[in-house]
Amino acid sequence: MFHIVINGCNDVKVQGVKVSAAGESPNTDGIHVQSSSGVTILDSKIGTGDDCVSVGPGATNLWIENVACGPGHGISLGKEQQEAGVQNVTVTSVTFTGTQNGVRIKSWGRTSGGFARNILFQHALMNNVDNPIIIDQNYCPDNGNCPGQASGVKISDVIYQDIHGTSATEVGVKLDCSSKNPCTGISLEDVKLIYKNQPAEASCTNADGSASGFVLPNSCLKT
Repeated sequence: MFHIVINGCNDVKVQGVKVSAAGESPNTDGIHVQSSSGVTILDSKIGTGDDCVSVGPGATNLWIENVACGPGHGISLGKEQQEAGVQNVTVTSVTFTGTQNGVRIKSWGRTSGGFARNILFQHALMNNVDNPIIIDQNYCPDNGNCPGQASGVKISDVIYQDIHGTSATEVGVKLDCSSKNPCTGISLEDVKLIYKNQPAEASCTNADGSASGFVLPNSCLKT
Protein backbone atom coordinates (compact mmCIF):
# COMPACT_ATOMS: atom_id res chain seq x y z
CA MET A 1 0.00 0.00 0.00
CA PHE A 2 3.05 2.25 -0.17
CA HIS A 3 2.77 5.02 -2.74
CA ILE A 4 6.37 4.85 -3.98
CA VAL A 5 8.81 2.00 -3.28
CA ILE A 6 12.55 2.08 -3.98
CA ASN A 7 13.84 -1.46 -3.43
CA GLY A 8 17.15 -2.91 -4.60
CA CYS A 9 18.22 0.27 -6.41
CA ASN A 10 21.33 2.42 -6.69
CA ASP A 11 21.63 6.15 -7.37
CA VAL A 12 17.97 7.15 -7.54
CA LYS A 13 16.77 10.77 -7.40
CA VAL A 14 13.19 11.61 -6.43
CA GLN A 15 12.33 15.30 -6.72
CA GLY A 16 9.20 17.43 -6.63
CA VAL A 17 6.84 14.65 -5.61
CA LYS A 18 3.48 15.33 -3.99
CA VAL A 19 1.70 12.52 -2.14
CA SER A 20 -1.71 13.02 -0.56
CA ALA A 21 -3.66 10.43 1.42
CA ALA A 22 -6.09 10.70 4.32
CA GLY A 23 -4.49 10.95 7.74
CA GLU A 24 -6.54 7.95 8.88
CA SER A 25 -5.54 5.67 5.97
CA PRO A 26 -3.39 2.78 7.28
CA ASN A 27 -0.09 1.66 5.75
CA THR A 28 -0.01 4.41 3.15
CA ASP A 29 3.68 5.32 3.44
CA GLY A 30 4.61 8.08 1.02
CA ILE A 31 8.07 6.90 -0.06
CA HIS A 32 9.63 3.65 1.18
CA VAL A 33 13.34 2.93 0.68
CA GLN A 34 15.04 -0.40 1.38
CA SER A 35 17.97 -2.48 0.14
CA SER A 36 19.15 0.57 -1.83
CA SER A 37 22.13 2.92 -1.88
CA GLY A 38 22.59 6.47 -3.08
CA VAL A 39 18.93 7.50 -2.96
CA THR A 40 18.14 11.24 -2.86
CA ILE A 41 14.67 12.61 -2.04
CA LEU A 42 14.23 16.37 -2.61
CA ASP A 43 11.66 19.14 -2.62
CA SER A 44 8.57 17.03 -1.90
CA LYS A 45 5.30 17.40 -0.01
CA ILE A 46 3.91 14.26 1.59
CA GLY A 47 0.74 13.73 3.60
CA THR A 48 -0.36 10.19 4.50
CA GLY A 49 -1.83 7.93 7.15
CA ASP A 50 1.58 6.39 7.83
CA ASP A 51 5.24 7.41 7.46
CA CYS A 52 5.90 10.24 5.03
CA VAL A 53 9.23 8.57 4.29
CA SER A 54 10.06 5.13 5.68
CA VAL A 55 13.58 3.76 5.62
CA GLY A 56 13.73 -0.03 5.68
CA PRO A 57 16.46 -2.65 5.98
CA GLY A 58 19.58 -2.33 3.89
CA ALA A 59 19.20 1.38 3.08
CA THR A 60 22.55 3.19 2.92
CA ASN A 61 23.80 6.58 1.75
CA LEU A 62 20.36 8.17 1.78
CA TRP A 63 19.81 11.95 1.50
CA ILE A 64 16.41 13.54 2.29
CA GLU A 65 16.12 17.32 1.90
CA ASN A 66 13.37 19.95 1.81
CA VAL A 67 10.47 17.63 2.53
CA ALA A 68 7.22 18.83 4.12
CA CYS A 69 5.47 16.07 6.06
CA GLY A 70 1.92 16.09 7.38
CA PRO A 71 -0.36 14.50 8.15
CA GLY A 72 1.45 11.24 8.81
CA HIS A 73 3.79 9.40 11.12
CA GLY A 74 6.92 11.39 10.28
CA ILE A 75 10.20 10.24 8.76
CA SER A 76 11.01 6.83 10.21
CA LEU A 77 13.98 4.49 10.13
CA GLY A 78 13.61 0.81 10.92
CA LYS A 79 10.91 -1.58 12.19
CA GLU A 80 10.92 -4.23 9.46
CA GLN A 81 11.06 -7.86 10.55
CA GLN A 82 14.52 -8.65 9.13
CA GLU A 83 16.05 -5.34 10.26
CA ALA A 84 19.21 -5.36 8.15
CA GLY A 85 21.53 -2.45 8.78
CA VAL A 86 20.67 1.17 7.95
CA GLN A 87 23.56 3.63 7.75
CA ASN A 88 24.75 6.96 6.40
CA VAL A 89 21.40 8.74 6.35
CA THR A 90 20.97 12.53 6.26
CA VAL A 91 17.59 14.22 6.80
CA THR A 92 17.84 17.99 6.42
CA SER A 93 15.59 21.04 6.00
CA VAL A 94 12.35 19.22 6.76
CA THR A 95 9.05 20.43 8.21
CA PHE A 96 6.53 18.36 10.16
CA THR A 97 2.99 19.63 10.71
CA GLY A 98 0.50 17.84 12.95
CA THR A 99 2.29 14.52 12.60
CA GLN A 100 2.41 11.63 15.04
CA ASN A 101 6.22 11.69 14.96
CA GLY A 102 8.94 13.94 13.65
CA VAL A 103 12.26 12.14 13.22
CA ARG A 104 11.96 8.56 14.43
CA ILE A 105 14.12 5.45 14.72
CA LYS A 106 12.22 2.31 15.69
CA SER A 107 12.85 -1.39 16.19
CA TRP A 108 10.92 -4.35 17.54
CA GLY A 109 11.78 -5.65 21.02
CA ARG A 110 13.38 -8.90 19.88
CA THR A 111 16.67 -10.55 18.94
CA SER A 112 18.27 -9.01 15.86
CA GLY A 113 21.64 -8.42 14.28
CA GLY A 114 20.51 -5.14 12.74
CA PHE A 115 21.91 -1.66 13.27
CA ALA A 116 21.28 2.01 12.57
CA ARG A 117 24.36 4.21 12.53
CA ASN A 118 25.76 7.45 11.15
CA ILE A 119 22.41 9.23 11.06
CA LEU A 120 22.05 13.04 10.85
CA PHE A 121 18.77 14.84 11.46
CA GLN A 122 19.25 18.59 10.98
CA HIS A 123 17.36 21.83 10.32
CA ALA A 124 13.94 20.42 11.22
CA LEU A 125 10.86 22.46 12.11
CA MET A 126 8.16 20.83 14.25
CA ASN A 127 4.62 22.23 14.23
CA ASN A 128 2.45 20.57 16.89
CA VAL A 129 4.08 17.14 16.56
CA ASP A 130 3.26 14.36 19.06
CA ASN A 131 6.81 12.94 19.24
CA PRO A 132 9.24 15.41 17.64
CA ILE A 133 12.38 13.39 18.43
CA ILE A 134 11.93 9.71 19.19
CA ILE A 135 13.88 6.48 19.35
CA ASP A 136 11.53 3.58 20.08
CA GLN A 137 13.24 0.22 20.51
CA ASN A 138 10.09 -1.32 21.92
CA TYR A 139 8.08 -0.69 18.78
CA CYS A 140 4.81 -2.61 18.76
CA PRO A 141 1.89 -0.98 16.95
CA ASP A 142 -1.43 -1.22 18.80
CA ASN A 143 0.38 -3.27 21.48
CA GLY A 144 -0.69 -6.51 19.81
CA ASN A 145 1.47 -9.68 19.91
CA CYS A 146 4.46 -7.76 21.17
CA PRO A 147 7.70 -9.81 21.34
CA GLY A 148 8.47 -8.33 24.76
CA GLN A 149 12.22 -8.90 24.44
CA ALA A 150 15.18 -6.56 24.40
CA SER A 151 15.87 -5.24 20.92
CA GLY A 152 19.08 -6.52 19.37
CA VAL A 153 19.34 -3.56 16.99
CA LYS A 154 22.36 -1.39 17.76
CA ILE A 155 21.77 2.35 17.33
CA SER A 156 24.86 4.55 17.30
CA ASP A 157 26.19 7.89 16.12
CA VAL A 158 22.93 9.77 15.66
CA ILE A 159 23.04 13.58 15.55
CA TYR A 160 20.02 15.83 16.13
CA GLN A 161 21.06 19.32 15.06
CA ASP A 162 19.06 22.55 14.84
CA ILE A 163 15.64 21.11 15.59
CA HIS A 164 13.00 23.61 16.72
CA GLY A 165 9.27 23.99 17.16
CA THR A 166 6.31 22.80 19.17
CA SER A 167 5.45 19.44 20.66
CA ALA A 168 1.82 18.33 21.00
CA THR A 169 2.75 16.27 24.08
CA GLU A 170 4.79 17.00 27.19
CA VAL A 171 7.69 14.77 26.16
CA GLY A 172 9.37 16.34 23.15
CA VAL A 173 12.47 14.12 23.24
CA LYS A 174 11.95 10.41 23.91
CA LEU A 175 14.94 8.12 23.56
CA ASP A 176 13.80 4.62 24.56
CA CYS A 177 16.77 2.41 23.72
CA SER A 178 17.52 -1.28 24.14
CA SER A 179 18.63 -2.66 27.50
CA LYS A 180 20.72 -5.21 25.59
CA ASN A 181 22.29 -2.73 23.15
CA PRO A 182 22.06 0.79 24.61
CA CYS A 183 22.17 3.68 22.15
CA THR A 184 25.63 5.26 21.97
CA GLY A 185 27.00 8.39 20.39
CA ILE A 186 23.69 10.27 20.48
CA SER A 187 24.21 14.02 20.06
CA LEU A 188 21.77 16.86 20.69
CA GLU A 189 22.93 20.18 19.21
CA ASP A 190 20.84 23.36 19.26
CA VAL A 191 17.45 21.84 19.99
CA LYS A 192 14.47 23.88 21.20
CA LEU A 193 11.08 22.23 21.65
CA ILE A 194 8.14 23.90 23.37
CA TYR A 195 4.93 22.42 24.77
CA LYS A 196 2.08 24.83 25.57
CA ASN A 197 4.47 27.80 25.82
CA GLN A 198 6.67 25.91 28.29
CA PRO A 199 9.80 23.84 27.73
CA ALA A 200 8.97 20.30 26.66
CA GLU A 201 10.33 17.37 28.68
CA ALA A 202 12.95 14.77 27.78
CA SER A 203 12.91 11.06 28.60
CA CYS A 204 15.93 8.78 28.14
CA THR A 205 16.29 5.05 28.73
CA ASN A 206 19.60 3.32 27.99
CA ALA A 207 20.78 6.28 25.91
CA ASP A 208 24.36 7.56 26.02
CA GLY A 209 25.65 10.69 24.35
CA SER A 210 26.21 14.41 24.69
CA ALA A 211 24.55 17.78 24.27
CA SER A 212 25.99 21.05 22.97
CA GLY A 213 24.76 24.53 22.24
CA PHE A 214 21.31 25.53 23.45
CA VAL A 215 19.30 22.39 24.21
CA LEU A 216 15.71 22.53 25.46
CA PRO A 217 14.42 20.36 27.03
CA ASN A 218 17.53 19.77 29.08
CA SER A 219 19.39 16.70 27.90
CA CYS A 220 18.77 13.44 29.75
CA LEU A 221 21.56 11.57 27.93
CA LYS A 222 24.11 9.68 29.98
CA THR A 223 27.59 11.01 29.23
